[in-house]
This record gives sequence, structure tokens and C-alpha cells, in this order.
Amino acid sequence: MSVLTFAELLYDSEIGTSLRESLFAFPIVEGVHLIGLALSVGLLFFIDLRLVGVLFRNVPIPQILQQLRPWLLGGFAATMTTGALLFAAAAPKLIVLPVFLWKLSFIALAGLNAAWFEFKWGRHAHDWGHGASAIPAGVKFGAWASLILWSLVVITGRLIPYLSY
Repeated sequence: MSVLTFAELLYDSEIGTSLRESLFAFPIVEGVHLIGLALSVGLLFFIDLRLVGVLFRNVPIPQILQQLRPWLLGGFAATMTTGALLFAAAAPKLIVLPVFLWKLSFIALAGLNAAWFEFKWGRHAHDWGHGASAIPAGVKFGAWASLILWSLVVITGRLIPYLSY
């Protein structure tokens, strides 16, 4: 089965059709998608900016990670779930858009970066201390990569309606 065939199956599915034909479903799902995005990427920006030493320099990194992680993960769950629903409502149109494929690529790279951070560095955050110089260079690199990649995800996502034909 080709990707386009799968996209057409999603589009013609009960969920895809319901979202497209409902007066309220699509805007509600899109609204939840944006709220989830604000929670996930917005809070991730605070964490990343703390890791690079720009914001909240006096807040211990383990404290900020512990307090924001549940909200951030909840936001990502809402964003990914609603993103899949929005994709089902327009799959054949989206799958052929280069900007959509770029968005998916940036999401994949950002996810790999997050996994790398968690497995390589996240478990050792309590060892870093409070100063910016105590934060390992790899952590700062990962935080900058996260800021750039998630910015690109948001930018390419916002370009989709403007670059559709």
C-alpha cells in the first residue's frame, strides 16, 4: 500500500469525514492542537532557555524539569493526538506538500534530540549545579538544537495553509 493510498483511506474514514463535515469538530480539534502546542513547545522553550543559561538562572534545573515535565508531556500528547486527527481530515492534500514533509522531518529530528537528551543527560541533571558553566556542553547543544527544531516545526506548520494548492 502506498503512502498516498493510506492517506486516502484516512481521508475517507469515518473520523476524517466527520471532522471535515462537522461545523464544530475541526475548529475544536484545531484549537486543542494549538493549546497543546503552546503547552508543549512553550514550556520546552522555557526549559531549553534555562539549559543554555538565558532564563531562570537561579532556578535549579532538576526543579524546573520536575515541575514542567508533566505539563509538557500532556501538551505533547494533546498535540500529537489532535495532529493525527487533523491529518486524517486532509491527508491526501497534506502528504504531497513539501512543507508538510519538512514539518514531519523536523518533528522526527526534534524527537530524536529529546530522546538523546533524556537517555544521555536527563538522568544526571541533579549533578549539574546552578551555574551555567556546570551544564555540560552537550546539554547546551541539545537545548539549542531543540529551540531551532521546534521553531522550524511551528514555522512549517503555519506555512501549510499558505503553501497549499
